[in-house]
Amino acid sequence: MTDELIDRLSADLKPVRPMAMQVYLVGALLLSGVIAAVAMLMLLGMRPDMDSAAATMSYWTKFTYTACLALLGLAATLVLARPGGRTRWPWLAGVGLLALLTVLAMVQLARADDMMPLVVGRSIQRALTYIPILALPVLLGTMLALRRMAPTRPTLAGFAAGIMAGSTGAWIYAFACAEIGMMFLALWYTLAILVVGAIGAVLGRWLLRW
Repeated sequence: MTDELIDRLSADLKPVRPMAMQVYLVGALLLSGVIAAVAMLMLLGMRPDMDSAAATMSYWTKFTYTACLALLGLAATLVLARPGGRTRWPWLAGVGLLALLTVLAMVQLARADDMMPLVVGRSIQRALTYIPILALPVLLGTMLALRRMAPTRPTLAGFAAGIMAGSTGAWIYAFACAEIGMMFLALWYTLAILVVGAIGAVLGRWLLRW
């Protein structure tokens, strides 16, 4: 009886293409990222001094930090999308990346005549509002992709997806952000990304359960 049941369940199975999960998840990320970028252009627009800003270290630090966090979130999400998936290195690398950014921020503060503008800036509320908004399409797209996979740790998988989405939203938001403080980046960008990660964890708990 058991063998007959197994034969029936496996009768209609079709082989999965190699790298199908990775292609599907990355495709969802790219498509939703384009939607988020269009939303940024419509809501905020590009910063007007992009040409001169591109020659500064703070500009490239902002883009590198958010892009690296997004890639680490993607790496964690890909592992956690599989049954029994476990990984530590993306989380450790993320903490190390934040520590490195904090060191750079302290060096920048030590060289500044006035430290407070580099810490609080002029757009905390704007960053904490628009980074989650721009991350939302990416988070929803990733959740839809993960529902077609088999995560056995749905809360953690949702958190990883949220970190990836929040970092992607922050990377896109950086095109409109004129802040130059690395401590602003370490504090407020990271906080906004963690907020999206928390939202992803809550959504994952309910949407990714089998």
